[in-house]
This record gives sequence, structure tokens and C-alpha cells, in this order.
Amino acid sequence: MKTRAAADVLVIGAGIAGASLALRLADAGRHVTVLAKDGLGESASAQALGGIAAAIAPDDSPQLHLEDTLAAGCGLSRESGVRAVVERAPACIDWLVAQGVEFDRADGEFDLAREAAHSRRRIVHVADATGRAVMAVLGRRLRSHAGITLLEEHTAVDLLTRAFDAAPGGRRCVGARVLDTGRGVLRSLRARHVVLATGGASGIYEISTNAARPAGDGIALAWRAGCSVADLEMVQFHPTALHHADAPGWLVTEAVRGEGGRLLLPDGERFMFRYDARGELAPRDIVARAICAEMAAHGLESVFLDISHAGPEFVKARFPNTYARCAELGIDITRAPMPVTPAAHYTCGGVVTGMNGETGVANLYAIGETASTGLHGANRLASNSLLEGLAFAATAAAAILAAGPRNETPVAAQLCDALQPVVSGPGPHVQSEARRLARAIRHTMSRHAGIVRSDCGLAEALETLLALARRSDLLYARHGPGGGLLELRNLACVAVLVARSALLRRESRGAHFNRDHPTCKPSAEQTILGPAPHAARRAGRAVA
Repeated sequence: MKTRAAADVLVIGAGIAGASLALRLADAGRHVTVLAKDGLGESASAQALGGIAAAIAPDDSPQLHLEDTLAAGCGLSRESGVRAVVERAPACIDWLVAQGVEFDRADGEFDLAREAAHSRRRIVHVADATGRAVMAVLGRRLRSHAGITLLEEHTAVDLLTRAFDAAPGGRRCVGARVLDTGRGVLRSLRARHVVLATGGASGIYEISTNAARPAGDGIALAWRAGCSVADLEMVQFHPTALHHADAPGWLVTEAVRGEGGRLLLPDGERFMFRYDARGELAPRDIVARAICAEMAAHGLESVFLDISHAGPEFVKARFPNTYARCAELGIDITRAPMPVTPAAHYTCGGVVTGMNGETGVANLYAIGETASTGLHGANRLASNSLLEGLAFAATAAAAILAAGPRNETPVAAQLCDALQPVVSGPGPHVQSEARRLARAIRHTMSRHAGIVRSDCGLAEALETLLALARRSDLLYARHGPGGGLLELRNLACVAVLVARSALLRRESRGAHFNRDHPTCKPSAEQTILGPAPHAARRAGRAVA
């Protein structure tokens, strides 16, 4: 592993957003340190299946991509932000091709797929494992780039901030306190700029499409450091996660429905057209609620997704990953349908940022699923997630490069790697308690803050979650970040923020449906929660 005495930029997270940002900066001559909580292949980006949306077909345009994104966002998207992203999409694809990503082609042109709520075929893909292919290429470059120090199995514990004279009461970020989970060592890493690219928070629910069960680390870090968060109640549930005891939450790509997959009841009835004229190609929030309604009405554990009518050759060629995984579980999707249920998938809200990823704390940026940029609004359009990471990595990199080196002794040179004593993990009784608390948090969120919510349920959830968060904070204060207590701390923090945000939205819009307020208000407003109270921010490692 390369070591370096100074870092211009500390990037926390190594999915598509963090990796592409680091590479752009390092290619421009900056020294970048990248933290990966797990191995590079464990990120949500590596698990993304469908592809990347970009208006590059002759019958398509950024304007049509804009309109589809705004329609899916249910009035909560920021049009200027959406326009900037969709117009940048073709250049993002070109950048990936230049890095070495080999997308599927037909007759020399990109083999574009269609997914739900898209009016055109615009999904650039690598079979049905696009994220894995993209991250394999970016991962190789991260490991080999002379300007990048990659620290795997390193997790940010808290951000380091200082007073910032340019704004009353303002703070600037100067680095992070980091846990080397492999060795149990705490480090203080300093940098001129810090970028949060840690992904979302689908792991606050019992079943998530993300095998890593992300706890919203970046959201919790930013909130404790003094940032506001927005629209956290907009949690997207993917309609078609495989329902199988050996693969809970395994994602069946949106592209299956895009290529004609049919959602069926056990008796073979195709039910989606009773809910929306677009049938299976309706936006994810509509499809997920429809599936839940059918399961409740008929007492079902799942519904079924059938693509067998497309023919074995097509299914095996277009969906080799899905075919192979289902075959391992005894399901031949060329002959029989797949049992599917909705599962927590994507965090549409997040840390409030500007169009360059800048947050309310100077020198701190947030990009990708961690951020609330105004792109997704109340419901993300399929295959806009990897695009978001690429697009905001480009704008954040440009902003950081434009800031240039300051005429001051860089904090990175003062202290890049101050080691603290090895953290002894908590005993088995504490770890057992931590697992119990995590299960209780996830159960509470799934029961009361899932696809269908109510005022009473959300109020009960918030009361329960606040008590669980107090217990989690107490364990953390006594025993430190080891043994899963850091993840529990973040899990509890973000669950409370999501429940509080959901209670504040007195309507139903996009991914947030409250049976006590089943209609949309005439105009959409963001749900914004201010930063943590001062005492919590002080606990978040502010430094002199």
C-alpha cells in the first residue's frame, strides 16, 4: 500500500462517486487519500445491475431525459440541477469508455436498454451487471494510480472541523478521525478538502437490496459536523427483490421489466394495469405500493416476475447474472417466474448540497447517494443513480481544482496519520446488545416507516427510535467505535432523522405514502432538518 506524507483531498467512500472523483483529481495532479469501508467490490455501485441513463440515441434528447426525471421526482426535483446532470450524461459515458469500460454494443453502437418510467431506450449497460464491470475498471485504476492512497477497511468515525471566520459561527472541515478496522487503530487524517461519498442508508430496514446494509454513515457524519439534511423520508423501495431465504433482498434488475417482464399473482393474473396505465413500466414507488397492496389483499409472501416468454436465448444473453443467481437457487427463469417483493433500495434525500457538492461546512463536499442535490426529488428514476455519482464527481472535482492550493501551511502536512492506541473491541455481552439494538431499529423502521406509513405509526416509531438511539450512544460513549458500535451509532442517528422527516411531511408524494394524508399538496416543499445540536457537534470531533 502506498503511503504519502500529505493529502490534498480525503475522499470517504470508494463507490462510483468517490472513485471517479479521486481519479479526476489525481489525474489533475492532486494527492488523494480514499477510504473504503470494505473491499472495493462491496460498494453499492458494484452491486448496481441495470446501467447508466444517458440520452445518446438518435430519437432521444437531454430534454426528454429531463422530463422523465422530473415526472418521476413528483414535483420535488430541482429543475436546474436535473438539467445540468442530464446534459452532462453523454460526457460521463465517454469518460468511462476512456477509462476502459466496455459497454454492450450492437452493430458498433451502444445497445441501449429501456427501464421503467423512461420514454426512450437510453440505458447504457454491461449485460445485467453494469456496476460490477464499471467498478472493476475504476478499482484497478484506484489501486495503481501514483497520486492515490487507497485505504481499504477504513471507516470514518467523525469529521474534524475548525472555526471558520468567513461566516458567523461557521466551521470548516480539516479531516476526519478514522478507524482502521483491520488493526483496530484510530487515525487522524488531515486534508484541505474532504468529500463524503459513502452511499445511502437502506440498511436501516430489515431487508435491503444492498448486501453491505449501509447505515447512512456519511449522512450521520455530516449532520454531526454541522450540515443540514433534506428529504430523508424519501426512501425508495425497489419493487422486485428476490424473495428467497438464501438470498433475501437480492435485486432483480429493473431491466427485466423494461424488456417485457410481467408481474403476476399466483393464479397468473397480470395486475399492474389495475394501478397504472403504464403497467410494469410505472415508476418504482407506484409498482412497489401495488405489490404491497396485492400481497396484503391475498395474504401473499410475494408476487411473481415472469420473463420466460422472451425466450431462453434472449434471457440468458441479456440477463446472465440474474439467470445464474436464480439457477443457483433452483429457479429456471427461462421456464418459470421469480418470486419477488419490494425491499429498501435507495436514499433519495441526504446531505444538503449545492450544484458542486458543497455543503454548509466549508471545504466539505457530499456527492452520490449521500447527498440531496435535487436530482431525484421524491422518487429516483431508474439508472440515474450511477449517473448522479459520475456527474457530481465531475463538478465537485472541478470546484476543488478551481479552489487551488492556499497560501498557508497545509493541514495535511501538519498531521496526516496520527495513530492512537489500538481500540479493544467490546466484550461479547456488549456486542450482543449492539446486535439486539440494531435489530430493534430495523424492525421499527420496517414496521412503521416503510412503504405505507401513518401519523400514529411514525410517532410511535420516533419515540421508540429515540430511546434506542440513547442506548446506542451510551454504549458508544463507554466502549468506543469497535465491535460494530460505530455502525450502530450511525444507524440509530439516521433512523431517527428519517422518522422525524416522515412525520413532518403531511402529504403523500413519491416514495413517501401516508395513509392519513393520501394526496399531494398543491406545491412541493423540501423537508429540511438543521444540523445536530451544539453538544452533539462538539462530540463530533470539532478541533481548535
